[in-house]
Amino acid sequence: MLQKAAVIGSAFAALARTVGAAQPGAAQPVPAPMRDLVWGKLNFLHTTDTHGWHAGHLQEPQYSADWGDYVSFAEHMRAKADRDGVDLLLVDTGDRVEGNGLYDASDPKGKYYYDIYREQAVDLICTGNHELYVASTADREHQRTVPNFRQNYIASNLDYVDPESGERMPMAQRYRKFQTKNQKLDVVAFGFLFDFTGNANNTVVQPVEETVQEQWFQDAIREEADVFVVIGHVGVHMPEFRTIFRAIRKQNPLAPILFFGGHVHVRDATAYDSRSFAVASGRYFETIGWMSVDGELERTAHSEDADFSFHRRYIDNNLVGLHYHTGLNESTFPTEHGRNVSAMITKARDELKLDQTFGCAPKTLWMSRSPYPGKDSIYSWLENEVLPDVAVNSSRGDVPRLVILNTGAIRFDIFKGPFTRDTTYIVSPFLSAFTYIPNVPYRIARKVIKLLNSAGKIMESGPMDNRFMAIPEQLVIHEDIVHESPAADAYADAFGQKPLGGSAEKRPRLTEGYTTKDDIGSDGDDTVHAPVNFYVVPNCVQAEVEFPTDGEPETVDLVFLDFITPWVLMALRLLGGEYSQKDVQPYIEGTLTGLMTGWIEKNWPKDC
Repeated sequence: MLQKAAVIGSAFAALARTVGAAQPGAAQPVPAPMRDLVWGKLNFLHTTDTHGWHAGHLQEPQYSADWGDYVSFAEHMRAKADRDGVDLLLVDTGDRVEGNGLYDASDPKGKYYYDIYREQAVDLICTGNHELYVASTADREHQRTVPNFRQNYIASNLDYVDPESGERMPMAQRYRKFQTKNQKLDVVAFGFLFDFTGNANNTVVQPVEETVQEQWFQDAIREEADVFVVIGHVGVHMPEFRTIFRAIRKQNPLAPILFFGGHVHVRDATAYDSRSFAVASGRYFETIGWMSVDGELERTAHSEDADFSFHRRYIDNNLVGLHYHTGLNESTFPTEHGRNVSAMITKARDELKLDQTFGCAPKTLWMSRSPYPGKDSIYSWLENEVLPDVAVNSSRGDVPRLVILNTGAIRFDIFKGPFTRDTTYIVSPFLSAFTYIPNVPYRIARKVIKLLNSAGKIMESGPMDNRFMAIPEQLVIHEDIVHESPAADAYADAFGQKPLGGSAEKRPRLTEGYTTKDDIGSDGDDTVHAPVNFYVVPNCVQAEVEFPTDGEPETVDLVFLDFITPWVLMALRLLGGEYSQKDVQPYIEGTLTGLMTGWIEKNWPKDC
């Protein structure tokens, strides 16, 4: 067996030296206690929901490695696998676009991104919903990413419609069967997207329940395989993975089935039975996921007593950790290929002027690490300061209005310091515009926000689930979670002991970060952190603007982002307001992102 006990590495002694980050100006990573990776016969590195963050997090030290560093890391890990005679595969499960200036700031979008991303040798790759919202984005996915990865790209339930011929075809191959490099294990792999309905009309997403009944799928799950691998832009607790699992398991009662998920932006893992394992690896290139399978894989699919085991780890994406897991250092870790990719990113960022500063944030504004409403909540800031100033139709500026913003329109925190061109896309990458319905009776309009934020669903199932308006992380979090454990308790929770001995004054201060608890346990994170707070936020927030000093208005303009139009119309109908899409009009020119940036230019100091 190749398993190694999961222990705390002596990261402080080994990594106390200064570790430079690849991108100029990136925050320096901080040494911390580490858990080792557990290698097996079949091993995986996993990314998901990277959303263009391939330059890394320049303001957050624990996630400051870039795509070039990941290229170097993967090359070293592949070399180790080859030396040990085991196998390593790289997986990506979609949402690679929208959410960072490296992708969004160019014209056309992704001008630099596609060439940067393709430098990583990903073995299994599939599509996310963000590749499909806009027709031109889906075109580029089909024209650029699919050819870049050829037989490694899998689209089990996704079709593409050729814009010229109108021909409907699979976005990529439906499944892939291959042998691993070193052990010649037979792998049958699928690539799915959840039952997404918001895609552009040049793509077709087939419901998973229908796909698993198709003849090609039924034939594929009857292929001789040592292991089945399902990659998907699907949360590991979403029903689509369960449907796929049941279909494969019905035909293969003993075979190991490995799932790699995404979409909900969390670190998560579960097991559907004793011979299956599912991992999701976070968001925004903060996390590199690790899964290993060990044991008698060649006979597991046919033997009830075959010995095998699963392990998972969530790797913080910074050079301290990447050096630690490879046993290398600042001079020996970067490969020539990795350096070249980092240089590509630096050049792209310079040409896109992503460091151009619009203003200086006077303090950090949090999405979920501070309560809403509250002085440090990004949503309270928008509600109280930004929306009243920017959501103004000059011809109706004196009309009382309710301005509704869904919290999912904001995708990241604003950190104290420079608010740059890059930050605009990081905080709100979407082309969301304000629309409105004029002269809605206030007795109806004032109740809309309550319905949008209700715990239930406006419609019983499908795409109208209210939670789709909120931040993705809340798709799997249903209660207020407030972590306030001191650093010593973080050690105790993770390892059943107090940290490193000695008095509290001599214990190293843990950095704040992920303290993941999944269905497997609380030892998944590679880095021991002090926990951060997480406060659940509502689906939507609302600003009252130009209201009378005394009393209530008879009617108001109901202003809202175009993305939430279906929910708003349904809420109005449930409240007795007979409105339809023909009643919805453009309210103001510009996107939320552009209007917010303009407000910052006017109101925040230029000098940081």
